[in-house]
Amino acid sequence: MPMNTPEHRAPDVDDWKWQMQNRLRTAEDFDHCFNLTDSERSALTDSERPFPVSITPYYAGLIDPQDADDPLRKTMIPRLDEFVAGEGEYDDPLAEDVNSPVPGLVHRYEDRVLFLMTDHCPVYCRYCTRSRLVGGNADFEMTKRRWQQSIEYIQAHTEIHDVLISGGDPLTFSDEKLEWLLSRLADIKHLDFIRIGTKVPVVMPQRITTKLCEMLKKYHPVFMSIHVIHPNEITDESSAAFKKLADAGIPLGSQTVLLKGVNDTSACILKLMRLLLKNRVRPYYLLQCDPIKGSAHFRTKVEKGIEIIKDLRGHLSGYGIPQFILDVPNGGGKIPLVPDYITGRENDYLKITNYKGETGYSYYDG
Repeated sequence: MPMNTPEHRAPDVDDWKWQMQNRLRTAEDFDHCFNLTDSERSALTDSERPFPVSITPYYAGLIDPQDADDPLRKTMIPRLDEFVAGEGEYDDPLAEDVNSPVPGLVHRYEDRVLFLMTDHCPVYCRYCTRSRLVGGNADFEMTKRRWQQSIEYIQAHTEIHDVLISGGDPLTFSDEKLEWLLSRLADIKHLDFIRIGTKVPVVMPQRITTKLCEMLKKYHPVFMSIHVIHPNEITDESSAAFKKLADAGIPLGSQTVLLKGVNDTSACILKLMRLLLKNRVRPYYLLQCDPIKGSAHFRTKVEKGIEIIKDLRGHLSGYGIPQFILDVPNGGGKIPLVPDYITGRENDYLKITNYKGETGYSYYDG
């Protein structure tokens, strides 16, 4: 057999389409690559699993195949915990469906909309807020006809100034399909800027090509919100992806979900924020894990997030300190939570404790 046949060619691991086509998706795939626990194997083989499983070969390579406590592994390989619905958990915790005037568009805040371009992702995070939709879990057409409905809605509502394209992950589409949407949104005069929400730069950095960046540059101002949860995701490959995007003039921000047993220490978040700054990604949100059904094993107490933000103060530039956000269930919106440094008032003076916990400071506020 000639050696240039597909059977003998080296896999093109640097091609993002190869990464998509060769994702780990079945129990057999995972069993081949990981020493699975009983809980993981049971969850992978259970037909009632809440939503699909998928990991790119690149991202799978960042996970310890032997260590069940590997932080990235916990977020990617399902366990039986996700089959248990806890108190205060919902299929749609943020009430996106009831704030959807046309299919695939969420209009919760007056001045901005969430444009759900797709239900597909390269990887499926086990704490996903939209697990009810992603991976073919719902009737979620990915057609230009549906996109056009959303575009027409945005055109008709001049109070909208900001569109966040998300899903699913928009960067699973080809440059041509993504440009089709961007070009039409860019023609809407009352839009100030466009955002793209994605995890691709850290789970499939091969997708961030020079061609993609050149295309995105044509539609500035384009911002990118990148879902990064752990320092282990910052590699030579993801750093190169960040550089290409930043060099293309795209402002980069991070959104990090606080996850129990994954990144819920001040040391972990401090390291992550420093790495992000080094890579020109501005830390934006540290998000309390949304109460999606089956996510109780991921959620910390709210006090943990406040404690982490407090620990960052004085040890990290203000540029690197994200807002700690609680997205209130049932459509209440995002609420920033901060440590309280004002401990009281004495006449016209506020009593203040500094970032070190030192008391005795005051500020005239008469």
